[in-house]
Amino acid sequence: MKFVDEATVHVQAGDGGNGALSFRREKFVPRGGPDGGDGGAGGSIYFEAKSGLNTLADFRYTRQFRAANGGGGSGRQRSGRNGADLVVAVPIGTLVRDHETGDLLGDLTRNGARLLVAKGGRGGLGNTHFKSSTNRAPRRTIPGAPGEGRTLFLELQVLADVGLVGLPNAGKSTFLRAVSEARPKVADYPFTTLHPELGVVTVERHRSFVIADIPGLIAGAHEGAGLGIQFLRHLARTRLLLHLIDVAPLDPRADVVEDVRVIEEELRLFDGDLGSKERWLVFNKVDLWPEAERPARLEALREALDWTGPYAAVSAIKGSGCTELIGRLMQRLEALGPAAPPPAETREGYDDA
Repeated sequence: MKFVDEATVHVQAGDGGNGALSFRREKFVPRGGPDGGDGGAGGSIYFEAKSGLNTLADFRYTRQFRAANGGGGSGRQRSGRNGADLVVAVPIGTLVRDHETGDLLGDLTRNGARLLVAKGGRGGLGNTHFKSSTNRAPRRTIPGAPGEGRTLFLELQVLADVGLVGLPNAGKSTFLRAVSEARPKVADYPFTTLHPELGVVTVERHRSFVIADIPGLIAGAHEGAGLGIQFLRHLARTRLLLHLIDVAPLDPRADVVEDVRVIEEELRLFDGDLGSKERWLVFNKVDLWPEAERPARLEALREALDWTGPYAAVSAIKGSGCTELIGRLMQRLEALGPAAPPPAETREGYDDA
């Protein structure tokens, strides 16, 4: 199934009920006066982040959401019922924008967080409210207000501490299987991974982090080639990147250095901040090198890349080097501290109750 990480929906809150025009008519009460009740408030619409949801696929089939209207008032000062609120479940990591203006309305990054996206209309007033010493029989009422309606653009960005990048078949999914309980599909053809996979890496009790594996990138990914642009945005939330490199490609014409440059360029062209994000090189499949030659080959490759940042050599399929690497990653993430919360302006409209 294709991973759906964008959706456009329309939400319509309920209208408020009308106020009632009514007068008391009781036996032996000749001048009963006005007794019209107020209308009920219309239902509002909330988006609520729920764990266990991984895509916006459901919004392909349901694009219209409407809350209930408020009931009208009636005689004997009886108020109309309030319309029921509608709560729509969305995956954690969903950004909600106004489709017309592009303004960010909210960023649902925590399980159970709610965002008010359409407020129900207020209930109208019955004629009881307009009784006065000079107007004993008012015939004035106020109708219920219409509920808010708007078109929203939803975008899902997965939440992870570490993002995996690399060319197709660099071994990212195999690495994720080796270090976490995630079980992404692994096969010997390009684009085996069709949607982001998340894996929780446990170093020891109370020390863990989340890795996200996205589909492999190719040249032109920032312009939509392959599956790239659809998933590059998911790396925006990560705190650092692991760049997996196949150092023993089956194609003898392959240029490992050029392969690294392709990924670097795609990250930079897609988003300047993404291109400057902390990145570690992980040389994968070193088990296919003769053991005696590994140190020299690794050093030659590092020099050819002019790389001075963090790096590691692993064999994801055999698991060698992986334990040491995740230990180093855990230390680095702890040094970086917790991820920054959403900007203050995106908190408007939240209901954390």
